[in-house]
Amino acid sequence: MHDELRAALAGLLDGLPPRQAAQAVERLIANYRGTTPTDAPVLRDRADVAAYAAYRMPATFEAVRAALTAFAARVPDWSPATHVDIGGGTGAATWAAAATWQGHRSTVLDWAQPALDLGRELAAGILPDTDWQRAVIGAGLSVPPGTDLVTVSYVLGELRPEARRAVVEAAAAAPAVVLIEPGTPEGYLRIREARDQLIAAGLRIVAPCPHGDTCPIVVGEDWCHFSARVSRSSLHRQVKGGSLPYEDEKFSYVAATALDVPAAPARIVRKPQLRKGQVLLDLCTAEEGLRRTTVTKRHGADYRAARDAAWGDAWA
Repeated sequence: MHDELRAALAGLLDGLPPRQAAQAVERLIANYRGTTPTDAPVLRDRADVAAYAAYRMPATFEAVRAALTAFAARVPDWSPATHVDIGGGTGAATWAAAATWQGHRSTVLDWAQPALDLGRELAAGILPDTDWQRAVIGAGLSVPPGTDLVTVSYVLGELRPEARRAVVEAAAAAPAVVLIEPGTPEGYLRIREARDQLIAAGLRIVAPCPHGDTCPIVVGEDWCHFSARVSRSSLHRQVKGGSLPYEDEKFSYVAATALDVPAAPARIVRKPQLRKGQVLLDLCTAEEGLRRTTVTKRHGADYRAARDAAWGDAWA
């Protein structure tokens, strides 16, 4: 699915001068994903949407796929028949859902018609069971009855607090909800707030948290986030500079469900530190909150598992 998405994006900027595309991306990064909520779309036309999709869709796809993979690992015998992506724009989260589960129907809701039009064009022939619908993302939003999965990715930061709460309330009507925000302190706080709202709505947190208690992180001292590797396009390199063929997309997320799910294992919340004969793991646990554990060679299979473990993995 990743290769298909890259191929679909490859021709988006044909005929658009590279510097013009880079300038469009720089402006949109400052506004569309900025820190000031607008409650209104700023993707003005196809050129805006094409530049932003070419730049942001791969990173959004990888972050959402990582979050959905973590959720799917907690509910291995479940798959959605219907999926609604709130504020889905050109459909990165819908591509990620298709890479995680097969055989479901997706509906993308967004307020920017140019984004929906381009998303439909990119998905043509690849994601046939997808509907693209214009909607106001905020107060009054609802998801169709019977929706199994709702995703909301990189949207909450664009909304004013009352609209943000309305979106999370709408999402919480589904039995499975996955919310993703940028892996910044501000993005984490939005996820933390939404997490509390999902718990109050009666859903169970299944990832990344191993519990539904108060988050043990002290606000202002740290924040919970994870990382997904993204192959850099030429547009990425032009906008951000540098020569590496990849970058790491930092994201925060929460996944909740009304399904009957067994108790969650601990979660690795920092990149494991490999030392000679030992691995240091920073964990979030149900019983002790945040703690560090040291796994050494004398732990045998656990040591081998720790050496292969990645930031964001569950740890039994």
